[in-house]
Amino acid sequence: MPSLKVAVVILNFNGKHLLQKFLPTVIQYSNNASIYVADNASTDNSCLYLKESCPQITIIELKENYGFAKGYNQALKQVEADYFILLNSDVEVTSDWISPIINLMETDNTIAAAQPKILSYNVKNEFEYAGACGGFIDKYGYPFCRGRIFNSLEKDNAQYNDTTEIFWATGACMFVRSSVFNTLKGFDDFYFAHMEEIDLCWRIRNIGFKIMVIPQSIVYHVGGGTLDKLSPQKTFLNFRNSLLSLTKNNASGILLFKIIIRLILDGIAGIKFFIEGNARHTWAIIRAHFSFYINLKHTLQQRKKIKLLKNYKPCNKNIYQGSIVFDYFFKKRKLFSELRKDLFSA
Repeated sequence: MPSLKVAVVILNFNGKHLLQKFLPTVIQYSNNASIYVADNASTDNSCLYLKESCPQITIIELKENYGFAKGYNQALKQVEADYFILLNSDVEVTSDWISPIINLMETDNTIAAAQPKILSYNVKNEFEYAGACGGFIDKYGYPFCRGRIFNSLEKDNAQYNDTTEIFWATGACMFVRSSVFNTLKGFDDFYFAHMEEIDLCWRIRNIGFKIMVIPQSIVYHVGGGTLDKLSPQKTFLNFRNSLLSLTKNNASGILLFKIIIRLILDGIAGIKFFIEGNARHTWAIIRAHFSFYINLKHTLQQRKKIKLLKNYKPCNKNIYQGSIVFDYFFKKRKLFSELRKDLFSA
């Protein structure tokens, strides 16, 4: 890849301990790529550590904690490369993790984004929550993955080792063409964090590009995991941002019906949280819905702008036309392989 410019960009906020642990491997295995750390105004001396210990790293010091979405948008304005690799600070990369993905993207200019296989850092033979082996959504906008549906994580037995098209690539390790990223003006700043990668991938697909998973590339992610371990603020962002994405990017026609069903399903999730003693998460879902209502006018304006993009055409491919909530909780389909293949729209 000597003629290409590939930039690994790690967003950091008070993650000095993670940089100390995982950055050396990134440096070791990222030949022919420039490495950047974009710092969201950390207060833990992250930048001082980088300056003293990693002089080969380019540091982008942001003025405040912009979160994931705006943080990357601000940082990537200062990076010149053909490909951006957005990498979480808690990811352990492996040898030759870059070339299988970049090589494929170079052979097919319709691929705008991609991800490797994401395994758990703590349980090496298990898929990791945030991305697993490629992301999908159902018709109501609920995300799931090859290897992970809701809180059920599969063991990696090479069952998903095929390179294939997916709906969304994880923000934990996302390869993206800079030209497409810039055309779409990057992530939606309003999201702050959570679900912004799904929104971006949806917009990418709606202007005619593909998203891929290349399992020959493997990384290990520490990550967070299940919903009951999340803070109420994360629950709020997940539910609100998912509703925003569904409204902004879904094809016209029965959008209103889908939103109504989605709100009802969210309400059932809120009741479930309450019964399980997680009332703060129930309140987070209520707040998410009110935030969605308050910002609905702005979201619909964004929807109109997206539809004006060159080559815009709503893409339903790889949207699961069933309900992942119904399949998982009522039909007890806990594995991706148990889902009906004919319901993935072509």
